[in-house]
Amino acid sequence: MAAPSPQRSEENTLRTPARRRQRSVRVTVAVALLGVATLAVVLALPTQSPVWLSFSSVLALLCGATASRIIYTELLQSRQEAAADRASQAQAYRAMFNERAAEHAEFTTVMTERLATRDKSIKELESTIVLAETRAIEAETRVKREARRANDAQEMVAQLQEQLEIRKAEQADELATWEGWDETMDLETVVDLLAWEEKVQAGAENAEAEDERKHA
Repeated sequence: MAAPSPQRSEENTLRTPARRRQRSVRVTVAVALLGVATLAVVLALPTQSPVWLSFSSVLALLCGATASRIIYTELLQSRQEAAADRASQAQAYRAMFNERAAEHAEFTTVMTERLATRDKSIKELESTIVLAETRAIEAETRVKREARRANDAQEMVAQLQEQLEIRKAEQADELATWEGWDETMDLETVVDLLAWEEKVQAGAENAEAEDERKHA
């Protein structure tokens, strides 16, 4: 409920004593007129004079009509003032309602915009999280694949080295058990063995380089 304005309160404060004084005067006059009429009738009755009785009757009628008119005017004015007060209050309530409705509409608009902004931010964050999770899964898969390729390459290198060691041991056994060789044949055999070893090492290195290129 809106508080009355200072100007209206001041007007009500200034007018209320005046109204009360006017009402008191009017009611007093009406009561006095009725009292005069009553007194005139009471004084004329003992005389039994037609003149005084007629005069008192006419005076009583005039005083009663005047008092009734005063009371009616006061009642009508009171109703008009009450209606004016109610109309003023209704106008004040209407203005307050319009103001509250405007504030509510503004508040609703602001909160709707904030909620829309928050929902948009949440959706963007969810999209970012999903993208980050997807990239993490892809990176993990790529790391596992590279690790598996590295393990395969290491196993291949180990197998080649093992084969090389076996071949070296076989050649050593053949050289140790071979009879009837001379210095010329020994040199040629050593050269062939060295050339074969270089080819095996080159093949292993080429295979490792090729595997690294595939991994890259």
